[in-house]
This record gives sequence, C-alpha cells and structure tokens, in this order.
Amino acid sequence: MKKIAVVTATRAEYGLLEPVIKELRKYESKSITIELIVTGTHLSADFGMTINEIYDAGVRVDKKIVIPTKSDSAIDISENQAKTLVQFTRVFISEKYDAVVILGDRYEMLAIAVAAGNTKTPLMHLCGGDTTEGAMDEWIRHSITKISYLHFVTNIDSLNRVIQLGEDPSRVFNYGSTSIDNILSMEKMSKEDALSSVGLANCKYVICTYHPVTMDDVSVERQIFDFLSAIVHYRQLHFIVTKSNADQGGRRINELLDAASEKIDNISVYTSLGIRRYLSLMKYAECVLGNSSSGIIEAPAFGVPTVNIGDRQKGRLQSDSIINCDTDAEAIIEAIDIALSPNFRRICEDVVSPYGDGHAAERIASKIVECVQDGNIDLKKSFYEYRG
Repeated sequence: MKKIAVVTATRAEYGLLEPVIKELRKYESKSITIELIVTGTHLSADFGMTINEIYDAGVRVDKKIVIPTKSDSAIDISENQAKTLVQFTRVFISEKYDAVVILGDRYEMLAIAVAAGNTKTPLMHLCGGDTTEGAMDEWIRHSITKISYLHFVTNIDSLNRVIQLGEDPSRVFNYGSTSIDNILSMEKMSKEDALSSVGLANCKYVICTYHPVTMDDVSVERQIFDFLSAIVHYRQLHFIVTKSNADQGGRRINELLDAASEKIDNISVYTSLGIRRYLSLMKYAECVLGNSSSGIIEAPAFGVPTVNIGDRQKGRLQSDSIINCDTDAEAIIEAIDIALSPNFRRICEDVVSPYGDGHAAERIASKIVECVQDGNIDLKKSFYEYRG
C-alpha cells in the first residue's frame, strides 16, 4: 500500500490545495491512499477554526495535529517551528509516507519540510520559485525548494528560478496555479447571495486583505492607520476585510481591524470567508485592495483591478490589472482612484492570466501518483548547473 499525505495549515493555502486533494483521491484504491493532515490555524478559534470549512466541503480529514499558533515575536515563531518539527518528525517516522505534499512558504511549512528531510520522506512542493521580497516567505519558500523532490510551479518565471536553485528540470513542472482551477470550475454565488451571506445588502464594495510585511521595519500600527485612512475616504463603497494570517504582527493587525469595524460604518471584518464565498465576492468587487497574493494571482482572472500595497508581493509575476503603490494613505487613495476609473476597468477586462489554464490540479495529481507508483525516487539529488 502506497501512502501519500497532504498537509494544510491555513485557510489560504487550503484553498489552493483542495483541488489537488480531490484529484489525488480519484486514485485511491487498495494500493494507494491519500491522507489529509490538518494543522496550524485551521485548529485555532482565534483564526476561525477553519477546519470546519474543510468538513463543510465534504473533504475527509485523516489526522489533526495541534501546533502553537502564537506569532507575536520571533521567539514565538521559533518555538512554534521547534514543536512543529518534533511533532511531524514523529508522525512521518510512524506513518512512513511514500510522499508528503505541501504548498507555499509559511514558517510552519518549513518545519514540516525539515521533518520530511530528516525522515527521508519525499516532499512534493507546490508554488515554489515565486519571489516576494517584502516577506520572510521569500527565503522560506526557496529553502523548502531545496528540501523538495518534485516541484509544481505556477508560472514560467518561477520554473526558471527553481532550476536556477540547482533543481533538475526533469522534476520541475509548470502546470499553473490551482487558484485558476477554482475560478474556472467552482460554482459561484450571485452577487446578492454572496453579500447576503455576510450580512450586507446589495452595494458596491471592495474586498481587502492586509498581511504583515515581515521584512519591513515600519510599524504595523502605522501601516494599518494609513490603510484605514484610505478606506474612510470612500464612503460610497463598503470594504469587506478578511483578517490577517498568523505571521508575526498578524494578531495585532486583526485587533486593529476589529477596533476599526466598531467605529467605521463602511468596514466589515471577517475571520474567514471560505473559498467559494471569497471568490464569489471577488468576482463582483470594484477592486481588490491589500497585499495578499490573491490580488496578484486570482483577481486578474476575474478582470477585477488590484491595488497592491507595499513590498510584500514585490517580485511576483504580475498582470496589467495590478496597480502597485506605497503604504501611505495618499498613495493608496491615488491607486484606488485609478482602479475605479472606467478606463482602467476596460484594461482589466482584456487581461490574460499568466498562471495557467485551469487544469493544474489534475496534472499535479497525476504526476505525483506516477512518481510514487514508479517507486524510483532517489533523494540523493545532484545539483543542476543552470546555464540561463
């Protein structure tokens, strides 16, 4: 019996993994099983207990592993990583998985990747090769790449970077982003139903997410003050804000957002919207605002403008529908004005996403199963000399 594990720790990364999990489970039989391990903020009430969204989607959960999620300081994050490393090392020793599938660039995923490396468990990595200069994710993502055996990147630039890191091109696959799979395949809610589901009447709105810029010395309070100052400039719009992740500074951002929602009548703050509702709301939004990768990857596929604030996503492959701006209120207001203009909306309608054709998950699942069933995985990797 071959065993493949998929690990998810956050709402954002689960949304990208769900299509792959469903495709992998089409291969389940007497000879292969696909286990879903749920951990991290999925199991935290502070972050919305988003494991319930997985259950609601009808996806089987095989293991729940509780790890710490406090992330207010560097000590917190290092302690979280240490405990995560030990717990997942025990699980990988016990279960002897033939492969473990992870996505992205968060600090707990680095600990899980190290656990896989220490136990000689083949690692299959999604979304490597991206670059986000404003976040710790940058070096974490590239570190996970060097531990991983198979690489499933989302675009041609990322493919070249992974190879430049010394990975054999025969194990690097550009199948696109599973976010495009979700956009093209998932049945969307109507605008009225999506708004009603979050307690809002039909209105014009902006959908927002603001994460900590973990490589930036500017205070979280300063950044959120400018973000909120820009929002109150647009009383004719409602701002639907999803809370930050568990990076260092994320908890403080969420406290500031909650406080603002009590005082500012055109802001609504939600811990999590769920994949279907989030994408449905994005489809009908006037624009996407903040510094989340969803504004870079998903919004352009809807033809919706993005105002990308600051350096968190700097370096990612971008479409013409994205307006980059500084973090001060004046710059954000100027960028929103451009995004709302009829001329820019027309530009966005013709944008073609560089992140695939919507069939990434089926190709990723097929390649993972093929690799595991062949049984020829050799973790003694040679460094590939990239010639450009």
